[in-house]
Amino acid sequence: MIAESDSIKPGQVIHVIALGENLAVFRTNDGKCHALDAYCPHLGANMAIGGKVNNDCLQCPFHHWRFSGEDGKCVAVPYSQKVPKFAQVKKWLTCEVNDFIFLWYHAEGEEPNWYPEDIPQLKSKKYIYRGRNQFIVNCHVQEVSENGGDLSHFQAVHTASVLSGSDLRFFEKACLHFFRHNWSATWEPSSEPGRHHVGISKLSHQITLFGKLKLATCLVDVYQNGPGYVELYFKTSFGPMVLLQTVTPVEPLLQKIVHRIYCPPLLSLYASFALFAESIMIERDIMVWNHKKYIDKPLLVKEDKTLAKHRRWFSQFYSENSPLFSSRKENMDW
Repeated sequence: MIAESDSIKPGQVIHVIALGENLAVFRTNDGKCHALDAYCPHLGANMAIGGKVNNDCLQCPFHHWRFSGEDGKCVAVPYSQKVPKFAQVKKWLTCEVNDFIFLWYHAEGEEPNWYPEDIPQLKSKKYIYRGRNQFIVNCHVQEVSENGGDLSHFQAVHTASVLSGSDLRFFEKACLHFFRHNWSATWEPSSEPGRHHVGISKLSHQITLFGKLKLATCLVDVYQNGPGYVELYFKTSFGPMVLLQTVTPVEPLLQKIVHRIYCPPLLSLYASFALFAESIMIERDIMVWNHKKYIDKPLLVKEDKTLAKHRRWFSQFYSENSPLFSSRKENMDW
């Protein structure tokens, strides 16, 4: 995910740093979004900073060269009678789904073999948008997704009440520890043809008082779509909700996580509280992620078999030329 739909108005261009790339993401006046490499090949100006949308083109602020959003080719140089045939910037393949603008990235340049799908409740406006959160996390790109297959971490990290806060050091000292979150979870890769990129988790969540009295129950169907997009469908005691999560690599070992929540209009206040609670829960994970290292060959026990299965599933998203931290650029382009 490179941008949220409501962050780019018609005729607007924004600068996005994602996947180690600098992008100019813009929306034409007829509402279509495009993503081009941000730097003009003429003299290197960042076209997202001061650039303008001109019809379906992006106009560089430095000398007003114009580049088509459809293919990245230069279509006009205002002070030249001829446009160089080779003048072009990279055009990135994007799609706009569920209030997000997604970009396809493949190290070998292969075409997409799957796309994010519309959620009917969002497309029909049956569910309304109720809020978002955003976090910048210092961790390996795989860490966030791997939480889905790490079933044993729920007991350690997410049992204490959200009222106990997000600092893992003070759970035992929290005065509200008699409120508990009880979890059970499963995770499996999808077995449907053409959906090998999907991982499916089933969560059961109960809030209890003194570990016995059940105050609320929630069932969650979780669909991990590829390495960085997750749909969570909640069935709560009060009604349904949808939470969307995106994880965008900004640069090596730096991820941007965004959540957006949607619900029927009558459930809006509860959805706002649910987002607040979710924020506390993920801040607990972030406290770990920010200070851990990724271990390629971890020491696992038998009960970690789902985590091992998740790692095998996630491995499909790497390819021979996937960028490595050790191969980052070291040149004089500074």
